[in-house]
Amino acid sequence: MRKLLTSILLVFMAVSLWAEGPEKMTYVEVSDLRIVGKVFPDTPNPYERMDFTKFDGWTAKDINLLEMSAGIIVSFKTNSPTIWVMPEFKEISQSMASGFSARGFDLYIKKNDMWLWAGSCSYRLDKEKENGRARLLVENMDNSMKECIMYLPLYSKMTSVKIGVSDGSTIETGDIPFRHRICLHGSSFMHGSSTGRAGQTVPGYLTRMTGMQFCSLGVSGDCRMQPQFANALKKADVDAFVFDAFSNGNAASVEKNLFNFIETIQSEKPGVPLIFMTTIWRERRNFNQKVDKAEREKIEMADKLMKQAVKKYKDVYYVTTSNATSELHDTTLDGTHPADWGYYLWAESVRKPITKILAKYGIK
Repeated sequence: MRKLLTSILLVFMAVSLWAEGPEKMTYVEVSDLRIVGKVFPDTPNPYERMDFTKFDGWTAKDINLLEMSAGIIVSFKTNSPTIWVMPEFKEISQSMASGFSARGFDLYIKKNDMWLWAGSCSYRLDKEKENGRARLLVENMDNSMKECIMYLPLYSKMTSVKIGVSDGSTIETGDIPFRHRICLHGSSFMHGSSTGRAGQTVPGYLTRMTGMQFCSLGVSGDCRMQPQFANALKKADVDAFVFDAFSNGNAASVEKNLFNFIETIQSEKPGVPLIFMTTIWRERRNFNQKVDKAEREKIEMADKLMKQAVKKYKDVYYVTTSNATSELHDTTLDGTHPADWGYYLWAESVRKPITKILAKYGIK
């Protein structure tokens, strides 16, 4: 009986070890391939979204959020039948987003000119045990060369990310898979709160829908058009700006910051389109009168000032079609944030108005 139990234990251990990482794989650091999706491509840590030495005025909250790898994409090509990922976390998120979104990786592969989901994985909250652990993204593929993009975690902080391919396979730097560079700065809605996977954000959907690169600078609960963000964004090497600027804050912060925000960015980005989106209906408003009043006042202020802004400033636009709500009003997760289907609806609702504006500037 003891020998039988020992044999069963050894078999179980072997299966467990294999499941956590194959023996014969070649790993490549993501930063040695091609990273896209960043408003500011050159940062001391390639898996963060801001170089804090170039701009000042940041709060502790700003820094915490901008150190997260939200929206960062690695582009690569491989003929490997199997793809793994092996990260080193600086911090593993416990946010309300799913584990696959907040601390997981999301792989897409191009097929018939479409980006199709290929695999994803998530990590547990124990950083000491999870750092350096390989997890499987996809297996049993053919040996043809494939174009791949992988989204990094939305709410975690990384010090290293490696992609693993089968020994003898090829992995190489991918092309820039999307046209142009469009900054999408916004709230937790753009950061990706409540998403199921890291690629299911509004910037992610818009990028794959249009083939244009919508670089995410989503900062949960922290997008109120503050001066430190305006001072950084006016230096961003982008072709256009899209803003989810009225989801955080209140009527007073909108009134205080909007025109200064526009003028600061335009001081160094004349002729670059600034596209503001209205915020979405929060289902929490349905019965909560206090929330409904605050949201109504904020949206009324944004509408009033944007009507003035589009007349006062050249190259400023207001998109009022933002919609993450189905006819059943049943796409929310928590009364504030949409779930994945709601984010898709939002992206689809603004896709045509935004691309129509961009086309005026030759951004197609």
